[in-house]
Amino acid sequence: MKKFLMLLALFSSLQCFAQDSVYTRKMVDKLSSKAFWGRGYTKNGMQKAADFLAAEYKKSGLIPFSNNYKQDLNFPVNTFPGKMQVEINGKNLVPGKDFIVNNESPGVKFKGDLSQKDSLNFLASPQLLVSLKDKLTWSVATEAGEITQIQINRKNFNDLPKQIMVDIENKFVPNFRASNICGLVKGTKYPDSILMITAHYDHLGGMGAETYFPGANDNAAGVATLLSLAKYYAANPQPYSVGFICFAAEEAGLLGSKYYTENPLSPLSKIKFLINLDLVGTGEAGMTVVNASVYPKAFSLLNQINDAHKYISKINSRGKAANSDHYFFTEKGVPAFFIYTQGGPLAYHDIFDKSETLPLNEYNDLFKLIVNFNKNLMN
Repeated sequence: MKKFLMLLALFSSLQCFAQDSVYTRKMVDKLSSKAFWGRGYTKNGMQKAADFLAAEYKKSGLIPFSNNYKQDLNFPVNTFPGKMQVEINGKNLVPGKDFIVNNESPGVKFKGDLSQKDSLNFLASPQLLVSLKDKLTWSVATEAGEITQIQINRKNFNDLPKQIMVDIENKFVPNFRASNICGLVKGTKYPDSILMITAHYDHLGGMGAETYFPGANDNAAGVATLLSLAKYYAANPQPYSVGFICFAAEEAGLLGSKYYTENPLSPLSKIKFLINLDLVGTGEAGMTVVNASVYPKAFSLLNQINDAHKYISKINSRGKAANSDHYFFTEKGVPAFFIYTQGGPLAYHDIFDKSETLPLNEYNDLFKLIVNFNKNLMN
């Protein structure tokens, strides 16, 4: 009977992980869908994502840090809500695939000749520059410049650019409103000690009225993993409290996490360890831990657990880096790891970072590794 009960418990645990995999895939599909428009700055994308995440927190049983799940902040951002048309040598180019506009660009309407500046750059006027690129990578700007730069995918365009017609609309928003989404599972024995799990939910949004950046790996996968962990801990409260924050405005310069560390909803000194998840949708080539060399004892513990259970094929060590939302917590003295996985699709900050091509092949193992790591920290 005892063996039977142990097997039943093991089977139930495996079923729980399998179900979480289904939930995680569903969340990645949802968050990277057209409905959320890249979780960015046009078509209400980021606000819709924030409302959705707050509802998921409530559904899972998380309690707010304060009066509600949202911590509001404001910042400037340059957006592209409307026209996004470019023709080169009479050929109409597809936004995102054939060209992108530099994120700091002002709007422009122009038709005329291009003069070659060098092998990669062509001038239409002092305020309009065309550049040939091997890969189109977009980002977010918190200011608008004076020069409009059009970047063209040279792999899709064999001829030298000679004539251009461009009609691009930008809108600079000086006080864009966004929200960090914060929730908590209170500890059963030491509620004032918090293990924090974070991930940014924003992405790049849309470039024009017809093109958006799905952001499946960056960072719908991280948010989906966080939501799965939130469900797990809400159903299985631990001695320590477990906190969850989905940050806004990471792509705009880590603004959401910076704001939180400057305006914490609970004392930062209560956070015993923080795990930040960003770009975790792959993993066949292993994973990397930023701050591993800063916290060698914690990194050694992580490796001991991984070696014992053979979760991830390889865990790489990396030092301190200001490359995701863990950074400002570390600067405030909070022990933190930033975890990202490796291998698989190379799509990054482009329109090809889609859910249908994201394998999520190490989700279950990463989930178990985090749960066991947190358990050991509490012990």
